[in-house]
Amino acid sequence: MANVKSKIRKGDEVIVLTGKDKGKSGEVTKMLLSEGRAIVQGVNLVKRHTKQSQTAEGGIITKEASIHLSNLALKDPKSGKATKVGFKMDKDGKKTRIARPSGEAI
Repeated sequence: MANVKSKIRKGDEVIVLTGKDKGKSGEVTKMLLSEGRAIVQGVNLVKRHTKQSQTAEGGIITKEASIHLSNLALKDPKSGKATKVGFKMDKDGKKTRIARPSGEAI
């Protein structure tokens, strides 16, 4: 799959819209644009049975799995609810992302 354009970026605060973690929110720690997915802190936790290595201890490790971008929405900085993203041009011609309902910059 080719790279997917996304309005969500690393470091954004997002809310999960569907799935087992619906309603949870967290910060995007990693973007996997080639797959159209993102890893969100504290969301979509899975357990992995890992073998011991020189650097890491073995056992059952809980870590975050990726979640599809269509199941995520940006969190409005003003209200804290899920929001759509719009774009606005600044006075100096710089393009900034804004939350649609509040008009607040993201």
